[in-house]
Amino acid sequence: MQKFDEMYTKLPYEFFSKGEQIRDHYKIYDAWLARQPGDMMAKRRAEAEMIFRRVGITFAVYGAKDEDGSGTERLIPFDLIPRIIPAAEWASMEKGLVQRVTALNRFIHDVYHDQEIIKAGLIPKEQIVNNAQFRPEMVGVDVPNNVYSHIAGVDIVRAPDAQGKGEYYVLEDNLRVPSGVSYMLENRKMMMRLFPDLFSHHHVAPVAHYPDLLLETLRASAPPATPDPTVIVLTPGMYNSAYFEHAFLAQQMGIELVEGQDLVVKDNFVYMRTTRGPKRVDVIYRRVDDDFLDPDVFRPTSTLGCAGLMEAYKAGNVVICNAVGTGVADDKSIYPYVPKMIEFYLGEKPILNNVPTYMCRQADDLKYVLANLKDLVVKEVHGAGGYGMLVGPAATKAEIEDFRKAVIANPSGYIAQPTLSLSSCPTFVESGIAPRHIDLRPFVLSGKEVQMVPGGLTRVALKDGSLVVNSSQGGGTKDTWILEDPDIPFATSAPGQQQSQTQGE
Repeated sequence: MQKFDEMYTKLPYEFFSKGEQIRDHYKIYDAWLARQPGDMMAKRRAEAEMIFRRVGITFAVYGAKDEDGSGTERLIPFDLIPRIIPAAEWASMEKGLVQRVTALNRFIHDVYHDQEIIKAGLIPKEQIVNNAQFRPEMVGVDVPNNVYSHIAGVDIVRAPDAQGKGEYYVLEDNLRVPSGVSYMLENRKMMMRLFPDLFSHHHVAPVAHYPDLLLETLRASAPPATPDPTVIVLTPGMYNSAYFEHAFLAQQMGIELVEGQDLVVKDNFVYMRTTRGPKRVDVIYRRVDDDFLDPDVFRPTSTLGCAGLMEAYKAGNVVICNAVGTGVADDKSIYPYVPKMIEFYLGEKPILNNVPTYMCRQADDLKYVLANLKDLVVKEVHGAGGYGMLVGPAATKAEIEDFRKAVIANPSGYIAQPTLSLSSCPTFVESGIAPRHIDLRPFVLSGKEVQMVPGGLTRVALKDGSLVVNSSQGGGTKDTWILEDPDIPFATSAPGQQQSQTQGE
């Protein structure tokens, strides 16, 4: 099999430096691949798909319905070529992530208490109180450790810089019910199964302890004076697109997976039904959106939550992770203010920068956006999953004009960003090895301290030239290798472990 540099001389920022030299951290992998038979990768991909399908690692795509009303089940395409990040880059990114998530949690607490950032004039009040994710029910409610987003998924991209290495930017913050960590874990297991020899040549930081860190975070968030808290995972049910992940994490943590119908509230305490009778619940890791948590408070027709849950929550008898109302901080209209939050709450300059953002609610920004739609990425502030957005350079004239009308009709509902030249990574596609654009979603856990495993879920846009990495839009995933360096310790390495991962996870 050919080396990468013999086939593609301009795979920017990840593999090559300025499209010329292979980066040091990819050289061992490149030499290994060159020694492999030509049909090896295709055989390994077929084996991976067979195993993933057998294990049931799928997601449901809604809109393409089966006869019984469930979503169409699909495998998320898994790419065999890892995304490799050296220790120094990860160490800097990790510090930036801790800083950012800490500031966001401070912001959410402030929003529901003294609103000092509004009084300081840094964020307009209407941007918060008129936000669809702002929950008046949370005003004045105290939560353990003042942590609202216990599990955050921060999407990071890399774009060009003057040195040709590329600079990391935060594309968006996912603070409500971020998904994808199960694929991070399963991708690593698959890579170690298919290519065990590779791990003997690379000092890859482990990720398998994530479920332990997650359970530790959830238990640390329990109501005060709860020595042995009962933790559960609350799922909308088997037809949810991320149900595999809900079941997977419950199994990995050794806790119960429940649906709303399994819960009952009595005397402001939450209980789950068991074969031995009701059992009190102290911490709920919910994978259900706010609107469906409690029919007495939010959507009255919801059958996914539990009546009375909010009263028990506000009384401090149960903790919901992530907290109700957390979405006020991950709305795309709030995203542009995060650098100011970091300076306001922490007195520090941001380590990770935002992508420059135009807020269409502001007249000057709106004028610029409308004049440059063909060159911008325009997003709905409440959009998710790659929906509700326009990628100007890839759009038709008709699509641009339709989006123009939508923006003019509701300017406050949109933001816009320049079309970044996102970094690309070697990817094994039908035609062979080719560059494809990627992002990275590290998962940040906040309890009594902020922790994370080294790495995250690398998502890849499998369509040639596409910038949309979402699985619902045809994207795939890669294993993410953070290379350890004994001279560069990570802030949150595996307990008792600072060695290479060569023996499995």
